[in-house]
Amino acid sequence: MSAAVVFILFVICLVIAIPVSISLGIVAVLPGAFDSSFTASASYVIRSMLGGIDSFPLLAVPMFVLAGIVMAHGKISQKLFDVFVYFIGKRTAGIPCAVIITCLFYGAISGSAPATVAAVGSMTIPLLMELGYKKDFSTAIVAVAGGLGVIIPPSIPFIMYAMATGESVSDLFLAGIIPGLLIGALLMFYAYYHCKRYGEDKEKINAKVSELRSKGLFSILKDSIWALLSPVIVLGCIYAGIASPTEAAVISVFYALFVSLFIYKSIKVKEIWGIMVEAMKTYAPILFILAASTAFSRVLTLMQVPQTVSAWILAHFANEIVLLIVINVFLLIVGMVMDTTPAILILSPILLPIVQSIGMNPIHFGVVMIVNLAIGFVTPPIGVNLFVASSLTDVPVMRIAKKAAPMIGYFLLALLLLTFIPVISLCLL
Repeated sequence: MSAAVVFILFVICLVIAIPVSISLGIVAVLPGAFDSSFTASASYVIRSMLGGIDSFPLLAVPMFVLAGIVMAHGKISQKLFDVFVYFIGKRTAGIPCAVIITCLFYGAISGSAPATVAAVGSMTIPLLMELGYKKDFSTAIVAVAGGLGVIIPPSIPFIMYAMATGESVSDLFLAGIIPGLLIGALLMFYAYYHCKRYGEDKEKINAKVSELRSKGLFSILKDSIWALLSPVIVLGCIYAGIASPTEAAVISVFYALFVSLFIYKSIKVKEIWGIMVEAMKTYAPILFILAASTAFSRVLTLMQVPQTVSAWILAHFANEIVLLIVINVFLLIVGMVMDTTPAILILSPILLPIVQSIGMNPIHFGVVMIVNLAIGFVTPPIGVNLFVASSLTDVPVMRIAKKAAPMIGYFLLALLLLTFIPVISLCLL
C-alpha cells in the first residue's frame, strides 16, 4: 500500500467524522494488513502505541492540564487580571491590554490555549461587555490572545515537539518566551488602534478602575502575589536546575492546590475529586491521540515517507526563502483542519530533516511550527479557541473569526519575523 493511499484513507476517515485517534489507528494498521511482508504488523502498531506513551517527559502534560484546571476553579485568572487593570486600566485600550497580559500569564500556568480561553474568557468577556466593548470584539480578543497559551512556556505542544524530535524541553520553553511576548505586544498594539478608532466608554472604565484602586495597591498586590508567582516558581525551578519540566509540572499542581485551598480558599476539599475527573476527561483523548500518532509516525518512517517528501520538496523548491514560505503555508493549512498533537507528532519527523538540510536550527523550527499551529486555534473550520469562546458568549464561530481576522494578521506578521529572524527565538539559549 502506497503512502498516498494511506493519507487519502486518513482524510476520508476524518471527513466522515471518525475520531482522530481511531482514524490514526486504522491507517497505521492498514499497510501491514494488506502486505504481510511489511514490518509494521498489528502487534507492532500496538507495541508502538504503548511505547509512545511510556515517556517521562510526557508526564508533564497531564500535570500541566491538572494545574490549569485547578487554577481555573481557584479563580487565579481573576487575581491576575485585577493587578494588571490596577496599573493600566485607565489608559487607552487598558482593559483589553490587561486581558491580553492575563492570557500571557495564564498561558504560563496552564500551557494550554483552550484552557486559557476558558479560564480568562469566562471572567473577562462579561466585564468587557459591561464596560461598553462590543460582544464580538470582546470574544475575539480573548480567543486570539488565548493562543499565546501554547507559545509562552510551559507549553504542552512544545513538550509534544520535544518528544517527537528528541530536542530539549527546557530549550524549547526558553525559545518560546520572546516570541510569546512579541505576539502579545502586537495584539496590544492592535487593541490600542481599535480603541482609538472606535472609542471607549471612559466614564464606565474610570469608575471600574477607581473602584478597584480604592482597595489600595498593597491590598491588590497582597491578593495577587500568589497568582503572579505561579509562572515564576514553575519556570524558575526548571531554569535554576532544581527540577526537570516534568517535576516542575508536579510542583505546579501542588502549588495550585495549596494557593486555591488555603490562601484564596476558592475551592473546597470536596471539589478536588471533581477537578481530578475533569482533568482525566481532558487528558484521556489527548493520550489516545498521542499513542495512535506515535504508531502512525513510526509506520510512515518504515514506509520512508519523510525521505520521500524531503527529496520531493528539496527538488522542487531550491530557494530557501520559498521553501520556508511553502512549509509555513502547509503548516497553516494543517493547523486549520487538524488538532495540534497529531499534527506535531506526524509532521515533525517529516519536516525537520528538510529544514535542517538548509541549516535551520531544530529549536527555531519548533517555535515556528508551534506558532503556525497556534494560528490554527483561531481559524475555521477546527479553530478550538473559537468554539470555546463561542460557548462562553453564544456568538457564532464565523462572526468571531471575522472579528479576529485583523488580529490573526498580526499573528502572521509575527510568524514571518520569527521564520526569517532566528535570533528572536534563539537569543535566550
